[in-house]
Amino acid sequence: MKFDTRNKKPKLYNLLIQTLFIGAILYLLMRGGVHRYALPIGVLLSVFFLAAVIQLVAAFFKQIQYNPYSYNTIYYMGFALFLLAVWLMLVYVLVQMLRYPELYRAREILHILLVSAKYYMLFTSPFLLAFSAALCVSNISLIRHEGRRLVNILGIILSFLLVGGLLFLFFFDRYVSGSEREVMIHDLIINLFAAVYLYFECMLIGAIVADSIAARHEPEPDKDFIIILGCGIRKDGTPSPLLRGRIERALAFADKQKAQTGKEPVFVTSGGQGPDEPISESASMKRWLLQQGVPEERIIEEDRSTDTLENMKFSKEKIWERNPEGKVAFSTTNYHVFRSGLCARRVKMRAVGMGAKTRWYFWPNAAVREFVGLLTEHRGKQALIFGGLIAAYTLLTLQAYA
Repeated sequence: MKFDTRNKKPKLYNLLIQTLFIGAILYLLMRGGVHRYALPIGVLLSVFFLAAVIQLVAAFFKQIQYNPYSYNTIYYMGFALFLLAVWLMLVYVLVQMLRYPELYRAREILHILLVSAKYYMLFTSPFLLAFSAALCVSNISLIRHEGRRLVNILGIILSFLLVGGLLFLFFFDRYVSGSEREVMIHDLIINLFAAVYLYFECMLIGAIVADSIAARHEPEPDKDFIIILGCGIRKDGTPSPLLRGRIERALAFADKQKAQTGKEPVFVTSGGQGPDEPISESASMKRWLLQQGVPEERIIEEDRSTDTLENMKFSKEKIWERNPEGKVAFSTTNYHVFRSGLCARRVKMRAVGMGAKTRWYFWPNAAVREFVGLLTEHRGKQALIFGGLIAAYTLLTLQAYA
């Protein structure tokens, strides 16, 4: 899959227009008598949902070609999977409608849309339970190796929320009785809860997919600069195993590029000096590179940064001093590639990442970090999607009891 080969950002205005059009048509058909138009409604909806899935998947790949480190990739893939599940449910109802026209009416189609979020939760529950277990195990391992920090227990918190949501849906929706109004209120609560759960589940699944693609990508062998992102060093000033993995990944890529194209990239060692570090991370990396036979003129030190965003910001300044048109890659740990790419784009630098292998228990927590990061970004876009889901399931519930 090619990264950074498209200059135009994908847009989904057509999908929004199609959604509004389908909503208007359905409203008119419902007013004209749902039983009379049962089959046309089913066919119309199935075509719409299939087209929506195709458009979202196409936008996902176009977004990767334009900017692989974008939260849009998370949205596109997460909701494409949900809409695919809805389409499969609609196809099943259409088949049954053709086989048993006296039993399956338009109300069955309305019911499928109404319970789509709830059914999606149930369909994906094996994955959610397995992922929750992996989160707990990985966070316990993280706490053992890195200590008790909030970032290391995010996975445990999320796993309890995921499992708790499934249990609430199962037990609260199991029995219902009372007047029609009470049953309607019960169904409204269930459907809105499922809609909220659906929104966050789609973002979580999208984050896992985006993380995996970014971590496994191999940049094109045409780079002028390779930024090596710093992390902790040992008390004697030598790189930690995690940092050494990043350095070795950059060296391996540089050797491969030279063998294929003859082009030798310049290394940018990026990382300042922490309060408990004898020297800067940049100096430690430079010393290691020199020991591996890299000439000093092919090493640029950036020793002011304190986090990933500053890594990218200050490294860009160093690179632009030499060659503003140079092609840039960065080397970091595999679980950190997507977030690092986001930081690069925030400072207006088109850099492509490569991931060094690391311990298995970092992976689930990395997906959680991207998921939590998404919650703090693009609030307007999130409000639009979230509000649309709430409005849709509210209207569907009220229509079911009209």
